Amino acid sequence: MHERDNAPTGVRLIEVEATEEGQRIDNFLLRRAPGVPRSHIYRVIRKGEVRVNKGRVKPTRKLVAGDVVRIPPMQIKTGPDVRVPDKLAATVAASVFAESDDYLLLNKPPGLAVHGGSGLAFGAIDALRQARAEPGLELVHRLDRGTSGCLLIARNAGVGRTMQGLFREREIEKSYLALVDGKWVHGNKTVDAPLAKNKEHAGERRVIVSESGQSAVSHFDCIEAYEQGSAVRVNIETGRTHQIRVHAKHCAHPVIGDTRYGDNQRNTYFKRLGLQRLYLHSERLAFSWQGEYVDLRAPVDEQWQQAQSRLRDG
Repeated sequence: MHERDNAPTGVRLIEVEATEEGQRIDNFLLRRAPGVPRSHIYRVIRKGEVRVNKGRVKPTRKLVAGDVVRIPPMQIKTGPDVRVPDKLAATVAASVFAESDDYLLLNKPPGLAVHGGSGLAFGAIDALRQARAEPGLELVHRLDRGTSGCLLIARNAGVGRTMQGLFREREIEKSYLALVDGKWVHGNKTVDAPLAKNKEHAGERRVIVSESGQSAVSHFDCIEAYEQGSAVRVNIETGRTHQIRVHAKHCAHPVIGDTRYGDNQRNTYFKRLGLQRLYLHSERLAFSWQGEYVDLRAPVDEQWQQAQSRLRDG
């Protein structure tokens, strides 16, 4: 990392190294401004005080080796750190189902964000750092707040960057389970439909199927089909935002409980049956690590099993 200080203003100019390539700008800043609240990080990005190669960026901008990042002076947080409620921190820590010297695998509970921001004080990563007293833990990838299941956590930033590279190069196999609306009639179906992000729809920003979007491929395999819903397994070749949710809707079978891409009346019907969440679960991650093939699976919880039984019993 090459860093140049501008003493009169306190501005830092940092050149991104090859080992840092692929990091999002928000995560890059969080590591270089310890103690600064996450909300402040997002604020200075939004105001354009953070620049990459002299241009404004969004928090999701991924860095490339050689990029020059302008970091403005930022006030270090002097008050107490945000504390995750002990009960929640313990629940998250108990959800770790596999670990090694380099990583942890968390069976993330549904409804819990993976990190703070956007009005949230904390997320799963904060709970895990607190409960295990490991401040160096790093998120390798993301899951939507409503999605449960496999969440890969690196034990340090170096391992995290290497594992993020595996995701970028599509060297990690990913499998999901979903309960979808309606009786699935497509058998085993591959959906190859490009996705475009942040398209305005009814006043809300969404991901849509669009020829101008990025390539996205999902393989749907029907496990059981019931009259009102179906259980499917989905293997994804790409990892686009909301990919499974949008592809399921594209098949006319949105994920049950999906308030963004599903049907409000149908979601209300399923709630009356006791199906209260987004029924999408990251079931499996498999990858090669240090010469070994790692195949990890997170089981669904009792709530999911009960929901599937209700669908099965009609």
